Amino acid sequence: MQRPGTLVPYHYVAIGGLGPEDVVADARGRVLTGVEDGRILRLDGLADPAETRVEVLAETGGRPLGLELLPDDALLVCDAERGLLRVDLTDGTVRVLADSVAGEPLRFCSNAVALPDGSVCFTVSSRRHPLDHWIGDLVEHTATGRLLHLAPGSDTPEVLLDGLQFANGLAPSADGSFLVVAETSECRLTRYWLTGPRTGQSEPFAENLPGMPDNLWRGSPDGPIWVALAGPRVPPLNLLHRAAPAVRRGAARIAVRAPFRPTGTIGVLAVDDTGQVVHHLARRHSRFRMVTSVCETGGRLVLGSMWERGVAVCEAPVPK
Repeated sequence: MQRPGTLVPYHYVAIGGLGPEDVVADARGRVLTGVEDGRILRLDGLADPAETRVEVLAETGGRPLGLELLPDDALLVCDAERGLLRVDLTDGTVRVLADSVAGEPLRFCSNAVALPDGSVCFTVSSRRHPLDHWIGDLVEHTATGRLLHLAPGSDTPEVLLDGLQFANGLAPSADGSFLVVAETSECRLTRYWLTGPRTGQSEPFAENLPGMPDNLWRGSPDGPIWVALAGPRVPPLNLLHRAAPAVRRGAARIAVRAPFRPTGTIGVLAVDDTGQVVHHLARRHSRFRMVTSVCETGGRLVLGSMWERGVAVCEAPVPK
């Protein structure tokens, strides 16, 4: 992989809430995000921090993570505590679409994509560790992440893919023939075929990424898939993943009790539909840490973070 370009920050915008984990841009250039206390926020005017307006659209009653805008002024929300939700953006009504799979509670719903037929695909990061113990799953390397499918009108998801390593961000191909799934602890993207002769099969899409992929975002079919890198690769962690399960479980128990502070190295990628990296931007010694999401709007990149109390606005790369 080529040497990364520099991720150039413009400014930081405080939003009055902790942990804007996912950021998505709507057709008017406004950015939606969810924060730790359950609120769904809409940010308008991010080009100028002094003019930015923060509007509360809804409260999920849980912990919203991945978001997906729907064409009928609604929002899909993956809530780590309540499952897959639908939020009406006109009145803030919250409806639970699914909260269990085969009787097992959905306790770490992560990211979602709406398909043209009205169904929804979404990820579950871990079946062993809840959100507040996310680092335990990265250390233990449980391979309990899942890709799920919810048919229109159903409240019972089916499992499309199992055994994923911390399944996270999700994005469609330009033609809708496959989905790209981020496997955070494996530093890779995986392709799942929706149509064609390989329907229902999966394969590596982009491997050996320079960091741990988190949320994915695609603004339009003719644009790239943006990949937030929540942290750089950690060689000792790679070695630990080769250890016996009992060793990894013990290390995970220690990790969830240890103080955590994210690294100052941050980065984002953009990949095309062949899995090739078209942009790689990074910054060392950043004061904005743990980039868990990125979207592009108004010629700027907007970064979200589980760690911060606001979003960062950065320079977007020149299209290739």
